Amino acid sequence: MSARIWVVDDDRSVRFVLAAALREAGHLVTEFEGAAPALAALAQPTADLPVPDLLFTDVRMPGDDGLVLLDKLRTRAPGLPVVVMSAYTDVASTAGAFRGGAREFLSKPFDLDEAVALAERTLAARADVDDDVDHPADAVADSTPLLVGDSAPMRALYRAIGRLAQAPLSVLITGETGTGKELVARALHRESPRAARAFVALNTAAIPAELLESELFGHEAGAFTGATRRHIGRFEQADGGTLFLDEIGDMPLPLQTRLLRVLAEGEFFRVGGRELVRVDVRVIAATHQELEARVADGRFRADLLHRLDVVRLRLPPLRERIDDVPLLAERFLAVAAQRVGAPPRRLAPAATRRLLAHDWPGNVRELENVCWRLAALAPTETVTVDDVERALGVGARAQPTAGAGTADGWDTALAAWARRELEAGASDIHARAHARFDEVLLQAALAHTGGRRAEAAARLGVGRNTLTRKLKPRA
Repeated sequence: MSARIWVVDDDRSVRFVLAAALREAGHLVTEFEGAAPALAALAQPTADLPVPDLLFTDVRMPGDDGLVLLDKLRTRAPGLPVVVMSAYTDVASTAGAFRGGAREFLSKPFDLDEAVALAERTLAARADVDDDVDHPADAVADSTPLLVGDSAPMRALYRAIGRLAQAPLSVLITGETGTGKELVARALHRESPRAARAFVALNTAAIPAELLESELFGHEAGAFTGATRRHIGRFEQADGGTLFLDEIGDMPLPLQTRLLRVLAEGEFFRVGGRELVRVDVRVIAATHQELEARVADGRFRADLLHRLDVVRLRLPPLRERIDDVPLLAERFLAVAAQRVGAPPRRLAPAATRRLLAHDWPGNVRELENVCWRLAALAPTETVTVDDVERALGVGARAQPTAGAGTADGWDTALAAWARRELEAGASDIHARAHARFDEVLLQAALAHTGGRRAEAAARLGVGRNTLTRKLKPRA
């Protein structure tokens, strides 16, 4: 079906290619170089230029930008669907567009087929959307970005946050440890109509089971030994705002029952209390576990999962958004250098390549820790590949780092050694690596068993004769 579409962008080349693609798809397209001429045409529609069925607009333009245009369209053409285009795909820009009333967000640079398909979907859905939905613009949020990244998975995440922030739905955030689940929860809160009220976070796995009920729901004085005064729990603290429950999969079953009632009815009793407490709280939960498996094992209530899992957001591990590593590292290095009082750090190209080659089992949290070590310990302002090796805890000259994880392990160290040998032109890498591997493993086992070969062989899972043979000096 042919539709009337307006394209508003100060970049002539963008207007040209997008308009050409839409025309090729059979639509009638009018181009505008800014918000002012588009609003003028909208104020006085004609037979040749009637009100459009769909409008594409850039965000950053001279004069009135795309967000100002959105705001004015809410009163002048409240039913007009708008697709916002921008090269700035952070959470604030995306959520700001949806708060302003945008139906879709298109990241620049975009694929023309994707843009045309987006136009078709928006036009098809227009009849099904309530045009009277109000999009409140609450207090301006802190402009500091919580989430950093420009990869395709992060752009998809920003769009999801922008949509979900305005909806009073429970959200379940899943993902590996260290992917930034609390940051996503904070972004959902900060871009929501609840932003002016409290954001309260609680890691349910970090509180002993016998204290968790009091932490969540509070208690009255005298409720138990040591309860000398009334304690206001996290639900009351978050009234009108957002409560983030991290590691929800570890919550004890009896508390799951109480949580289910609060989610269903918005009311509860404090521990030892008789007064019914009513709250208005949006609950966002997070877990790194497979909750469906815990339901199957009887360790998590299926009805609670359904209450929490109204909408699910999966956070990608860092290895799936590896293109974001340089941007994240730059941010972390700047913050860390300032905090430790060190000069600003910058990554040498080889250092950047080394960070990109790492698989980041600890995800963004691991990268952040590496950047803190680099800011504190790198001897010069330019971070070298050797600095990165040491910060990762691998490499020929690596020293053990207190508190550093060992998830990288021998395989990462082996990869670094192999790269150096290949670059040096070595041709007997496999034989030397295999021999060295055996030697290190066997010596470690003997050291652990105090030199007892039979026990060392048993711990390694090899025969004693095999161990003795491998320990013989080579001719």
